[in-house]
Amino acid sequence: MDRQPHIVIPGGSGFLGRGLTAALRDRGCHVTILSRSDKRPSELPEDVRWLVWDADTLGEWASAIDGASAVVNLVGRSVDCRKTPENKRIILESRVNSCRVLGEAMRAAENPPPAWIQSATAHIVGDPSPEDRICDETTPPGPMHEMAPYVGVEWEKAFERAKLPAQRGVVLRISFVLGRGGGAAARLLKLTKLGLGGTVGTGRQWISWIHQDDLNRLIVEAIEDTSYEGMYMATGPEPVTNRRFMQALRRACGRPWSPPAPAIGVRLACRFLLKTDPELALLGRRCVPTRLLDEHAFVFRFAGLDDALADLCRRTTA
Repeated sequence: MDRQPHIVIPGGSGFLGRGLTAALRDRGCHVTILSRSDKRPSELPEDVRWLVWDADTLGEWASAIDGASAVVNLVGRSVDCRKTPENKRIILESRVNSCRVLGEAMRAAENPPPAWIQSATAHIVGDPSPEDRICDETTPPGPMHEMAPYVGVEWEKAFERAKLPAQRGVVLRISFVLGRGGGAAARLLKLTKLGLGGTVGTGRQWISWIHQDDLNRLIVEAIEDTSYEGMYMATGPEPVTNRRFMQALRRACGRPWSPPAPAIGVRLACRFLLKTDPELALLGRRCVPTRLLDEHAFVFRFAGLDDALADLCRRTTA
């Protein structure tokens, strides 16, 4: 790569973007974040550029695309919400529209970035039956009447339409990220420390997960290594059942036991207290990163759940 590569991160203001920004700066990269918010975080380093956009229309922000080394698009309304018709619309449009307008900016650039790394969802495979079925890059999308497969397919179609023909495109179907400073992992840690880290529902549903540090390393590698191209499952190599996950989380938090959370209780709590979708906890899928392991020999620093959760808890309390 160039002496100081320039990486543009649309949607970089979230916890995934903040972690990636730190990892890229450690590599000597210059980073530009595109955000819908005009409130630049005070803790953001001064050498990180912050540009406002609406993720829908061209504007002055498009100049950052011209000459960039790569774009890493993390835009997407969080699915950690109640699935009202309005939220469903926003979830879909935020993903599709950001791809479209980034493609417009690249076509208008004199020197468009040679690589586009695009976030996607491992939930595109739906909720497999039987639930122990292993899913990887060869697994077809789930039924289109399910929201996650439908959004996932439309999202990836929008990316393929927007990407330049000569551009190297990498689609990362990201699973549950164990990270700090946000996301569902932070909520689970809090609940577990309060003694509410019991098995959810049947406990047989699978959780495909990846440590945030490994995801950052994967994205950096996908930017730098031109052999990366196409779609990858961005998940760790050892998915676990919810029962196993919650046991490991309690152990990491020093909570030997917590009462189980029956499905009906989860549905009521999600609707009236947490304001989120209970299916995020009650359903799951067993995804593995076949291409990363077989084609790129990617080495996960946190391949095992116990080490990943111990690191997460240690950093959270530090």
